[in-house]
Amino acid sequence: MSGAAPGRVCPLRYRYGAAAIARAEERHVPTLYVVGGLYGNLPALDAVEAMARAEATAATLCFNGDFNWFNVADDAFAEINRRVLAHDAILGNVEAEFDAPSDDAGCGCAYPASVDAGVVERSNRIHQALKATATRHAAIRQRIALLPMFARYRVAGCRVAVVHGDADALAGWGFDVNALDDPAALPWLRSSFQSAGVDVFASTHTCLPALRDSELAPGRHGWVVNNGAAGMPNFSGELAGLVTRIAATASPWPVLHEVQVASAFVALLPVHFDNARWQAEFLAQWPAGSPAWASYFGRITRGPAYAPGQALPRQWQATPRQTSTF
Repeated sequence: MSGAAPGRVCPLRYRYGAAAIARAEERHVPTLYVVGGLYGNLPALDAVEAMARAEATAATLCFNGDFNWFNVADDAFAEINRRVLAHDAILGNVEAEFDAPSDDAGCGCAYPASVDAGVVERSNRIHQALKATATRHAAIRQRIALLPMFARYRVAGCRVAVVHGDADALAGWGFDVNALDDPAALPWLRSSFQSAGVDVFASTHTCLPALRDSELAPGRHGWVVNNGAAGMPNFSGELAGLVTRIAATASPWPVLHEVQVASAFVALLPVHFDNARWQAEFLAQWPAGSPAWASYFGRITRGPAYAPGQALPRQWQATPRQTSTF
């Protein structure tokens, strides 16, 4: 992507290919929370950890990148990373760019052309500020630099790939809701599931949630579950975050939607956190007029222009396991 503007570049070092996932060590766990897009939100982290602790069987938390973003204050940066790195974690583009040799990739989001240039420019400025904070925390940076770009789990017979972007690249947009709904993507999706040897891809990165299945062969489907953001609202007028829960048992919590895949239950799980506290902490780090305030404060206080039904295919919008929880 030579010549592309910073923030729209997907560096070659981000690319791994789905076949690499098939060779990854597989960890067997009874309950898995995939926490994407925490974005430095400490109240959301409190809520996710509390939910995991309350599970009947021990829950494994895997933070699949971009757990940093708004946490430019030194104490917030240190606490987020101390607590996240006590669990499983993989890199997001935010973390991958902390030790990048140059700023050519900007924030590393690889934003598509549909994203406004102002958003891209502000994201690069946010990352510059966060990177300056990270330089003051060498030990944390060193630990983050050792994180993988994907992880593999088995939950109740269900084979799960945890990625940040998509099946091929850390900042890939192949699991964006619009890409998943494009019929032309089906051959790539089929190839990705086959090459990775999984039943479920759990992703984040694109910041809007999606739960979609693809018919891989007669009677066999592969599923993509993109949790959108754990640390920001995902729907208009609804201020909860979302995480992905994959477990041998149905969710004890209200869900946006839950399906069974290869004997496992896969759910998009709302995360209700202290919004007043979070908004105060955000504004203390990114006051009115700052790049993050301009790009995100509207979403933090009102949610994005996106409805719960858009996260689900039409045929599932009124099924029993869907619950209004926000």
